[in-house]
Amino acid sequence: MRILLDEQLPRQLARHLPGHFVRTVQQEAWAGLKNGVLLSKAEAADFDVLLTGDQSIEYQQNMSKRRIGIVVLVAPSNALEDLLPLVPNALIALTGAQPGKIVRVTAK
Repeated sequence: MRILLDEQLPRQLARHLPGHFVRTVQQEAWAGLKNGVLLSKAEAADFDVLLTGDQSIEYQQNMSKRRIGIVVLVAPSNALEDLLPLVPNALIALTGAQPGKIVRVTAK
């Protein structure tokens, strides 16, 4: 699976997602893009999923015609130590991610 790691998440998170091709927004030179433009660029680059910590994205984006899925990590902060407990559930969510769908991942 091709995963785009949103810019507010630490890039070190990528090494905790084995078996996936992970690129960061910064690596793609897309830092600072608004979510709609970012999703369009990610789709054009054949990413399957945007992995983000932006908990408001589901209220900002109409996903009905999107070819990319979104997985939202719900943690106390975007610090790596707060995100790592979510990784097992995130890996499950990534496996089942579908275009046009948003999945929220928590530690429970």
